[in-house]
Amino acid sequence: MSNPTGDLALLRRFEPVLRFTQGEQFFPMSVEPYVRSCSLWVQRPDEVAVQLVPANQLDLERLSYPYSGEFGTIHYLRLVEPYEAAKRMVDEQELASRETFHAGLGRLARVGYGSRLIDALFSISLLARGRVTGDTAAAAALAYRRMTAKDGRFVYYGRVVRENGWLVLQYWFFYPFNNWRSGFFGANDHEADWEMCCLYLSEDGDTGAVIPEWVAYASHDYYGDDLRRHWNDPEVEKVGEHPVVYIGAGSHACYFQPGEYLTEIELPFLAPLVRATDRVLRFWQQRLRQYAEEGANGSQAAIRNIFRIPFVDYARGDGFSIGPGQVAEWDDVYSLSPPPAWVTQYRGLWGLYTEDPFAGEDAPAGPMYNRNGSVRLAWYDPVGWAGLDKAPPRHVLEHQLLAEQARLRTRQQQLWETIRMKADTLQQMGVLAAAMRTQPHLYRFYAEHQEQIATVGKELDALRREAAAGQALLEALEFYAGQVRGGNTGPLRAHLRRAHRPASEARLRFSRLAEVWAALSVGLMMVVIVALFVFGRPHLFFGLIAALALFALIETGFRGSMVRLITRLTIGLSVVATLVIFYEYFWQIIIVLILITGAYILWENLREVWG
Repeated sequence: MSNPTGDLALLRRFEPVLRFTQGEQFFPMSVEPYVRSCSLWVQRPDEVAVQLVPANQLDLERLSYPYSGEFGTIHYLRLVEPYEAAKRMVDEQELASRETFHAGLGRLARVGYGSRLIDALFSISLLARGRVTGDTAAAAALAYRRMTAKDGRFVYYGRVVRENGWLVLQYWFFYPFNNWRSGFFGANDHEADWEMCCLYLSEDGDTGAVIPEWVAYASHDYYGDDLRRHWNDPEVEKVGEHPVVYIGAGSHACYFQPGEYLTEIELPFLAPLVRATDRVLRFWQQRLRQYAEEGANGSQAAIRNIFRIPFVDYARGDGFSIGPGQVAEWDDVYSLSPPPAWVTQYRGLWGLYTEDPFAGEDAPAGPMYNRNGSVRLAWYDPVGWAGLDKAPPRHVLEHQLLAEQARLRTRQQQLWETIRMKADTLQQMGVLAAAMRTQPHLYRFYAEHQEQIATVGKELDALRREAAAGQALLEALEFYAGQVRGGNTGPLRAHLRRAHRPASEARLRFSRLAEVWAALSVGLMMVVIVALFVFGRPHLFFGLIAALALFALIETGFRGSMVRLITRLTIGLSVVATLVIFYEYFWQIIIVLILITGAYILWENLREVWG
């Protein structure tokens, strides 16, 4: 049974420190002034959106009403209406006086031509897709300033969950707007933004003491092992008992370390190409053990897929900070245990519904729900969301080790008893077989008996194999139990497969000219292709090859990767040359291979005869 007072004290004890990037305009706030500033709308299939509640008449109680509708009906809030051009220009001049953001290295300079081309197509698609306009982003910033002028508190929404022996502290942060695209050259803009981080505590049932073991930060739509770090991991910064979270500029994604994160967005219609390319790249690097780029700390860099769109999440931590001991501290914590009606009853979107087919420009639903109204994984299974459903907390681990050892010992006793009985049976069957072997009239029974002997022999082999594996596992459990008693539960980062790390300093050492080239290269390549098609059609093929070679040479010059280019060209030309040789001299090659194989077999056989 949870204790609300004790739960709030725990939330306060471990509440995080949020560090933002300079130029961030939106910070965690209470949902009440936001909802009051919004109007409530409904979009029914094949109909024009209808306003249900106008702005300044909506509150959390009214938002909790049971709004029904047919399949495909979307309820959503709307914070702002687009501003008139003249008024927007005046208001944006006021906003310009605030802290400014400097992007640094352009994101396109960090990826190759394929990713740049996909990015260009994505940008063009914004013209046809439903999207949040730049007017809305500017108006949202002004609306936020008006709301915080009346209620400038920095708050979070806390939830305490007990699951599988874990005591989970969930911290939900509400931002009135996500301006990642319009403010920081990211993937999308949308009204409203819910972000979250979790702490996983081990709770001793005897003493009541709690020990933090893991932390997990929500980052876009990722989930699983790579989201979490051990409390003692050096990557987890802390101010006392308060974990430090670096917030992505505009996107409000959460990160463990300050820096610039290359984030790849996967579009639904490109998913088959993404999966196919991933398989090819993994086969090339892992099975064929071919060239792979080196990442941070000498590790292999994450595989980049040209069908994913690259964006940079700037989580520099050089701006405003909220939390214990910071410029601003948390004013209030609102409990979501148990969840209030506005969390459980309202399944609609918390901002503008743009009808974006990629959903990136649509507002999110509340902390409990996905955009389609289904319950979030992080809400109904916060332990599984971070991949911890297979990892028991410390106080449970010791009990489970003892229980597993006892179970294995019991199983080993059963196995050896069964093995002894099976071995006796097999020996008796062998005696019967030996007796029948010299009696011709028992041939049919002998054949059936031999089949039975083979079956029992296989069963005995399987039992002995299981017993040997069980003994090895029992020894491993005893060794691990000794480590756990000594305070060592294993490597802190063994669970990580593709940890999201900021770009290294080496990757950020690009000149301004390289950034300009990255921005111009795709458009310039398209111009060159069109020019060749119009003015040099007789030499189109060789012109394209020359143009691509020139572009590749310029690119490698900027990146300092000439050796990599030569390596790839060498491998590619070798493959082509091999295919050409096989095509031109296929039967000759087959004959030579047969002759070589025959000569080798002849030599081996003669050497055996001659001793």
